[in-house]
Amino acid sequence: MIYFRQIFLQILLVLGIGFTFFPVYGESPQIRIAALPNNPRPGEPVTIGLVGGEAVQYQAILRNAQGQGLTKAPFFTFAADKEGRAVQVAILAIPCTARSGTAYIYVENGLGSIANIALTIAGRDFVTEEIPLDQRNTDLRTVQDHQKTAEANMLWGIINRTGTEIYAADRFIPPVQSTRRTSFFGDRRIYKYTDGSRASSIHAGIDYGVPSGTQVQACASGKVVLARSRIVTGNSVIIEHLPGVYSLYYHLDRILVQEGTVVQAGTVLGQSGATGLATGPHLHWEIRVAGENADPDALMSRPILDKEAILSIFNSF
Repeated sequence: MIYFRQIFLQILLVLGIGFTFFPVYGESPQIRIAALPNNPRPGEPVTIGLVGGEAVQYQAILRNAQGQGLTKAPFFTFAADKEGRAVQVAILAIPCTARSGTAYIYVENGLGSIANIALTIAGRDFVTEEIPLDQRNTDLRTVQDHQKTAEANMLWGIINRTGTEIYAADRFIPPVQSTRRTSFFGDRRIYKYTDGSRASSIHAGIDYGVPSGTQVQACASGKVVLARSRIVTGNSVIIEHLPGVYSLYYHLDRILVQEGTVVQAGTVLGQSGATGLATGPHLHWEIRVAGENADPDALMSRPILDKEAILSIFNSF
């Protein structure tokens, strides 16, 4: 049995899946945790599975090699393994500012850390772009506005909220038919204001260069948690897909859904435009995971909650 486990763990490493066992507090059941993939790039989501835990709230915390916390996410019940034990998962995204190298995911409860697993953050380069702004867009970024602050606080409250519903687990689909992109995830932006001063920021999503009126569709099933006009992002829609996982659609010309509505993948949410802080017609599409911006391409390339892959790990023991 020990030999089989050694062979299986080697296979998991080849597949990019980290897996470890941890005995917890004497007579408590043995906790098993797995992370996939275990060599993510900055911006990519990581799914952490846990079995054998007690009836307490766990959370996964990503720390760098120096012990600094980078991001965190709570666990939620996902499925049951072949022995009927609850499989819990947490989903977090590697910050796009994270440095390459060894990092650790710690599983913690109210008493402290009970387990950890190592992973390797791969290196990644991002594009730098300079964007000159006219007076209107300069003012949108620089002029103090109480309403703008209130909207930012509301947005932050939404994307850091962890619900309980699982609306979607498959790969995400593109929000528009066009493949023309004018900005990419993680771009290092330098805004040039009308007075000659500059400010830097990181682009949290993908910009599709599409004409005003282009149909924008939901990338996956979920619940519309915001559908309204905002000062900076214009007409905006936000959809909750999983606990802590949201997709955001900005600068729409028209909104065609209402808050509280449950939509399916492909449901038309509105039409693209140039409302808010925009230098021309486009769709800004963004994904947030436990508050952290995540690379949309990563969620289109593999399921964020791959039930078969997760259960196959724990059912093999």
